[in-house]
Amino acid sequence: MIRLLPPEEAQKIAAGEVIDRPAALVREFLDNAIDAGGQQIEVLIEEGGGRRTEVIDDGVGMDRDDLELCWLTHATSKIRSLDDLAQAETLGFRGEALAAAAAVARLEILTSTDGREAWQLEVGPGKSVPPRIEQARRNRGTSVRALGLFDTIPARKRFLKREGAEAGLCRQVLIDKALVLPERSFRFTQDGKLKTWLPVVPTLKERFIQCFLNSMEGNFLHEIHGAGQGFSVTIVVGGPELYRNDRRQQYVFANRRRIQDYGLLQALEYGVQGWFPNGVHPVGAVYVEIDPALADFNIHPAKREVRFADPGAIHHLITQTLREFTRHAVTHQMGNTAYQAETNHHAASLALEALLDQKPAFAPLPGRGAAMSASLPEHSTGLEKRGSPPDRSFAVAEASPSYGGIRLVGRVFDLFILVESGDKLFIIDQHAAHERILYDAFLSKPIPKQELLVPIPFSTAGADEDKFLISHREDLANLGIIVEEGEGEWRITALPANWKMGDAETVREILDLRTSGENMAERWVATLSCHAAIKDGDYLDDTSALALAEEALRLPHPRCPHGRPVKTELTKENLYKAVRRL
Repeated sequence: MIRLLPPEEAQKIAAGEVIDRPAALVREFLDNAIDAGGQQIEVLIEEGGGRRTEVIDDGVGMDRDDLELCWLTHATSKIRSLDDLAQAETLGFRGEALAAAAAVARLEILTSTDGREAWQLEVGPGKSVPPRIEQARRNRGTSVRALGLFDTIPARKRFLKREGAEAGLCRQVLIDKALVLPERSFRFTQDGKLKTWLPVVPTLKERFIQCFLNSMEGNFLHEIHGAGQGFSVTIVVGGPELYRNDRRQQYVFANRRRIQDYGLLQALEYGVQGWFPNGVHPVGAVYVEIDPALADFNIHPAKREVRFADPGAIHHLITQTLREFTRHAVTHQMGNTAYQAETNHHAASLALEALLDQKPAFAPLPGRGAAMSASLPEHSTGLEKRGSPPDRSFAVAEASPSYGGIRLVGRVFDLFILVESGDKLFIIDQHAAHERILYDAFLSKPIPKQELLVPIPFSTAGADEDKFLISHREDLANLGIIVEEGEGEWRITALPANWKMGDAETVREILDLRTSGENMAERWVATLSCHAAIKDGDYLDDTSALALAEEALRLPHPRCPHGRPVKTELTKENLYKAVRRL
């Protein structure tokens, strides 16, 4: 039998959809404080926010009449009609936050518009309705305090996390708000102790550093900008020296709201693809400012999601802005910072010590094997494959051949080529160097195709893969891949020359390209380069090693397509310092 719930029970259930934990109180109270123009905002919590959650601001405050209405359902000063939702520019606008809080906690509001006259209201479970409003004393602004969250709804209270976890969620809400408002200060106090203080800073970049990085890491954070039709983006992103193993320090904001948008996070990753090592992620935030008429912020109760009129245009602008930036931000420019110099010095010193301690790992300097073609973008021939290493006896540097201003010193660990130039020792990763040289060459000219004597048949997993192959057939052909459609089946009839992968791996690599978006060519060329490059354990004769080293030292972007550095260097001065000869 269907029954109507009593109004007070229905109100509690509805409130629980908005206020599900202390962090939701912090979010709603902070939105109001920010919309009220608060410049100094403080959050105070006790026992994870369950006992007390309070937000204090120095904003415009409320007069007595507004205070009398503010806690009622859908009472708001920010919209007047449904049409206003299309132009809403404030963080809160539905007028449900204080009403929801009053349904699940005891609410105390103290406010003043001028610091001379102040009013206080208490409302919530067990309080009289309408609530009594009394005169009080306060500076301009508003304090909103929620006490005893869910005390009258034990079922909800049982599902809260431990106090430390709830406190962490409350602090994260404050961080989310502070990241977009560097011109305002924020404080977070937990159980009487100041845990976070974020004073005013001039830029979004500096606010990001305040929240997450130390001063040394901050040297590698960048702020860049782009503009589209009806919207603009600001991107704060770390360089390749500043990476994480997960995406927890990646943020997306739209009109000062943090949102969940996988597509825009994907654009951040795509934009820096090739600048970072495999398996790691950049830190940073994407800030979108968009005409409210081009976005719907009213599709999620907590406003965590946004529906954009043209999400593709925003995705494209983010990706292209980042690509343009990374194209110009060559690695050696970052190396001018003191931190990078010290890092390189330390890494190179350790590498050299390892060389001195591991003499048997050196390759001999006399030439062995066939000479590698000086045309490095072609498949090299001057190497011995894994399993047939040459003699590993140590040879002194005086016996080294040299040309092009560099001199071969030796090889180490079946991977690194050591060359000397002036007062510097360069340690070159032969695979990463050859991979980057091939990558640049493949991108500079058409990829040669080779028809297959026996086509490779395969089936797709669904309509998405079929759509990708049909719509990108010409793009794939430009990458040296010819696919033809049969009766419910596909087949590959041509691949890049000297392609060496097996059939199953080939099909998987091609179908995986559909997740690469606008970076399809770069991703495919990176795959070609990786498989064609000389490997860890392949031995190069002296002439080939020198030719590769010389090409590597001339690279404008000395990182492999997957982001690994091609070389590190150690100066004579740094070496002397390392062994205390200065």
